[in-house]
Amino acid sequence: MQTTNPLDITRRYFFHRTATGLGAAALGSLLGRDSQAAALPGLPHHTARAKRVIYLFQHGAPSQLDLFDYKPGLAPLRGQELPDSIRRGQRLTGMTAFQANFPTAPSVFKFARHGPDGMWLSELLPHTARAAGHLCLIRSLHTEAINHDPAVTFFQTGFQLAGRPSMGAWVSYGLGSMNQDLPAFVVLVSQGKGASQALADRAWGSGFLPTRFQGVKFRAAADPVLYLSNPEGYEPAARRRFLDDLAKLNTLKQDEYQDPEIATRIAQYEMAFRMQTSVPELTDLSKEPQSTFDLYGPDARTPGTYAANCILARRLAERGVRFIQLFHRGWDQHGNLPRDIRKQCEQTDQPSAALIEDLKNRGMLDDTLVIWGGEFGRTVYSQGELTHDNYGRDHHPRCFSLWMAGGGVKGGATYGETDDFSYNIAANPVSVFDLHATALHLLGVDHTKLTFKFQGRHYRLTDVHGQVVRGLLA
Repeated sequence: MQTTNPLDITRRYFFHRTATGLGAAALGSLLGRDSQAAALPGLPHHTARAKRVIYLFQHGAPSQLDLFDYKPGLAPLRGQELPDSIRRGQRLTGMTAFQANFPTAPSVFKFARHGPDGMWLSELLPHTARAAGHLCLIRSLHTEAINHDPAVTFFQTGFQLAGRPSMGAWVSYGLGSMNQDLPAFVVLVSQGKGASQALADRAWGSGFLPTRFQGVKFRAAADPVLYLSNPEGYEPAARRRFLDDLAKLNTLKQDEYQDPEIATRIAQYEMAFRMQTSVPELTDLSKEPQSTFDLYGPDARTPGTYAANCILARRLAERGVRFIQLFHRGWDQHGNLPRDIRKQCEQTDQPSAALIEDLKNRGMLDDTLVIWGGEFGRTVYSQGELTHDNYGRDHHPRCFSLWMAGGGVKGGATYGETDDFSYNIAANPVSVFDLHATALHLLGVDHTKLTFKFQGRHYRLTDVHGQVVRGLLA
């Protein structure tokens, strides 16, 4: 008869060893299906329009006024005080709350109509403009957070405080992977040429979900995933024997404690073993034709750039990765915005548009949802000194822009309106919860039914909020 050291009896151990057996049943269900490939029972809830998501997150908050939200009426108001009737006493950041005045700063960039529906886009986005027929541009997005970290956390998890599962983790948990040799959720990070905020790994974390659903970050290095390669002189056959023996030891502990995290550990060791073959092939771009690098632009051959990561995103999508997220830093433009946003667009415009074209040419755009946007927008008033060709913009959560493409969204469409100052929403507001609900809907998931019980409550990505925005759907 097995004996247990009284010092080893924890709360988790007690509940899993008692007659209820709930933990054992849950773990048995977990281990009864492939730990990476299978979706939750009952999913998808309805016919999916998209199989996968590529989320191009522009970390630092791009200015909607200089890229997407054309306001020609601001030109004669340059330098004039923003009317109190527009500000409405709304919350300001600590950087401008004590500013003496709020001079209106029209964009110095030209706008033109593009695509069959005449979408207004900035001259900074000539490549994106050529893809306008595929874009669904939302100009009435709003968020609850006004500073970067809580705003990024809110966009990724539906909550401003850390600790909740990220959107990619929820999708991985609900739908699983389409490739047993790669994670369901992969993250790529690139550095822009502008000011950057800190980016914590918890932005792609699993929160209270099992840790196997968190995003796996690929690096721009010889080893894209840390500790994936065998040490020098250590053969794959020896690695296989080691993992088999380790799995036996972990299984003994699993049988004793019934802890799902032990099952995660076993599954992740096996995934890592398979990734030793799949990842080097994935990240080797040497077999890509010259036309691919021409399409994505001059940075495409440089590992770790936004352009190179966009190519990797397409390759990951081809191989069945369910959720691919690119974080591109450098959009925090409180000063010298005209100079810095130009640099950012030089890095991101061509690769973003190339990804859409590449997916379309390969017959993948229709079932791949591409999302491009940051955590909030930028103010119409200048932060700091306003000159004839220079200004900065502070954080603005009340209204900003984001676009989606493919995956069942309405191409060539502009949704939502803002007031004459791009300060308040005038029509068709879209919350972060609504965006999450709509993206899940396109993946075949009812956002109200994708839940996980934690601390006695059933949680979901959209909490108790969110509506599918039907006007965005094709």
